[in-house]
Amino acid sequence: MRNVRLHLAALAVIAGLLSACTGGPDGGNPPSSTPPAQSPTSSAPSSATAPPSTATPSPDTETSVPAPPPASPSALPAGPGQGNAELAITVIPAEGQAAVNYTLVCESGVPAGESSHPTADAACAALKRNAALLNQAPRTAQACTQQYGGPEKATVTGVVDGTAVEASFARTDGCEISAWDAAKDILGGAGGAT
Repeated sequence: MRNVRLHLAALAVIAGLLSACTGGPDGGNPPSSTPPAQSPTSSAPSSATAPPSTATPSPDTETSVPAPPPASPSALPAGPGQGNAELAITVIPAEGQAAVNYTLVCESGVPAGESSHPTADAACAALKRNAALLNQAPRTAQACTQQYGGPEKATVTGVVDGTAVEASFARTDGCEISAWDAAKDILGGAGGAT
């Protein structure tokens, strides 16, 4: 019997709270004995505009705010690294020839199963020894020999040790040949460049 009284008392409290929140027993505004006031001069709707809504959109509401841009590539520190990488490598052996694409995924200097790189062991080891091989050197103050090493071009994009990388390689002068040769394990053996 005591439980029944407690349940009834709880229901009465809840009903009272609901009534207070909704404004009355019928869920609308509380009953009023006076009719709403109307303007004596005009029955036309008011031209005043309502204040702008300050409601916060729900998490599912789409917004027109653009997403932040991806992190721009930055220089990797020279010397030994962690050996973690997720890279897309594209090598173009010569103009007009089909591009050769590799995926290189390294974990602590060891290739992961999803790598399609032809020499993944050597590439991951090279990245662990010196990830800075993928840094792009500024060409403004650099003197380069004017020799041609071949038509090969390559691009490497992805992440090495948590740092975004985007590097381009070619063999059109001495500086570019040197950079290609330093990164040859990462670039793979495509295109005949060694």
